[in-house]
Amino acid sequence: MAAHTNLPPGIRVIIPVLNEEKALPRVLGDLPLGLAEVVVVDNGSTDDTVSAAKKGGASVEYEARRGYGSACLRGIAALGPDTRIVVFLDGDYSDDPRELSRLIEPIAEGRMDMVIGSRVLGNREKGALVPVARFGNWLATGLIAWGWGYRYTDLGPFRAIRYSSLMALGMEDQDFGWTVEMQVKALNHGLRVQEVPVSYRKRIGISKISGTVIGSYRAGRKILLTIGREWLKRRKAKHD
Repeated sequence: MAAHTNLPPGIRVIIPVLNEEKALPRVLGDLPLGLAEVVVVDNGSTDDTVSAAKKGGASVEYEARRGYGSACLRGIAALGPDTRIVVFLDGDYSDDPRELSRLIEPIAEGRMDMVIGSRVLGNREKGALVPVARFGNWLATGLIAWGWGYRYTDLGPFRAIRYSSLMALGMEDQDFGWTVEMQVKALNHGLRVQEVPVSYRKRIGISKISGTVIGSYRAGRKILLTIGREWLKRRKAKHD
């Protein structure tokens, strides 16, 4: 892991993975020392991802049911009772784990409940955020701004949230709607949310979403359906 930083106790990092044997050692190697635990959730890898996770010092959980959300839910279920802040980080090395403190600090200092790492606000390597992802971000965040009056810039997967706040959200999505579900539920629950700029680079390996036409279609459809569902819940709650 990277250099030691003055991190508060109780921070746990969840890394959902699927065939990330080349990228994962770099992700784990760049995480700061002082974390309570790093949980890698294997979602059915057929390469040496699990071995890489164990060699990197992470604990490993297994989730047979495919889906990004399913893996994240498995990771949450594995957390100990002394967890204070949960960080979600992809295993493809597109985000920079050394920037973790940017997300942690506003929560640890009591100013925020959830912090999203915005790839749009940060420095991006050319070609890292592909056109379909940029369009999806623009559409989804625009709909959230219209429905909730809050302007996100990104649905970035690199994020931190207070454990008690996370449990209050009642996360359910098992696949592509996970990130947007968390962001709109945070608004529905009145959480204090903030975006911070994070760096973004081309991932190692092929994306399971934007790397394929069908993956992009399924992700986009699920994101829109999730926004619509949560907006209807919010509207109903206002009228009850």
